[in-house]
Amino acid sequence: MSEKNIVIRTLETIDELEELRKLESLIWSEYESIPSSQTITAIKNGGMALGAFLDDELIGFQYSFPGFKNNKIYLCSHTLGIHPEYRKLGIGEKLKLAQKEESLKMGYDLVTWTYDPLETVNGYLNLHKLGARCSTYVENCYGEMQDDLNQGMPSDRFTVEWWVMEDLVERPSEYEIEGRLLLKVYRDSEENLNPNETDLELDTAEGFLFVPVPSNFQTLKKRNPELAIAWRLKTREVFIHYFKNGWTAIDLLRTKSDPDLCYYVLKKL
Repeated sequence: MSEKNIVIRTLETIDELEELRKLESLIWSEYESIPSSQTITAIKNGGMALGAFLDDELIGFQYSFPGFKNNKIYLCSHTLGIHPEYRKLGIGEKLKLAQKEESLKMGYDLVTWTYDPLETVNGYLNLHKLGARCSTYVENCYGEMQDDLNQGMPSDRFTVEWWVMEDLVERPSEYEIEGRLLLKVYRDSEENLNPNETDLELDTAEGFLFVPVPSNFQTLKKRNPELAIAWRLKTREVFIHYFKNGWTAIDLLRTKSDPDLCYYVLKKL
């Protein structure tokens, strides 16, 4: 199996969109799937659906609809899903890059979506690879969710902005993290990473600030749900405070020195 054999194309017929709905049901649940009658209506009115195909089998999708707020029209990127057997082939990035191309053809300059900031695979794609940014944190965005990824956890989300006509925010080849952490971390006797004290006094700092997060949140949540909640609440406190004071998350940094941690990079734009 090779990622070179994956083809990305738009989905436009009711039959194609019903295949999307079936894949969505497999990934999440029948309850969470969007009726094809709704998706085709959105597509006929400024929306978009993209499919990733391997040997004519739909193995991934992305669905968007038009948004309008504060006199601004944009594309709201609602769902992106990959079949569980094909999640390490870079399909998510392929779908997002195709979404960018189609958005530009349709005249959109802004694409928005939400994701859990503690899901670092998504964060690395959204901020580091695509160059999206975030300055909006929504507490318990979708209420209590019952799927495996979200059950038992407040559904806090970043609202991402992807300005597809703009260059990336300038970023250095290396960051200096020491002395600029907004959340201290320690390892307990069982080697679990624990969030500790927050620093809410660096509002006037220049340059970059950093928020550590566990690199594999789902594993941590299964092993220690209470600790997962602690990470949610501590990082919530930091992000809400600094976003309110003009900071924006522009990158997610991985380091070789500690593969168990990632760092969100904040900057005043």
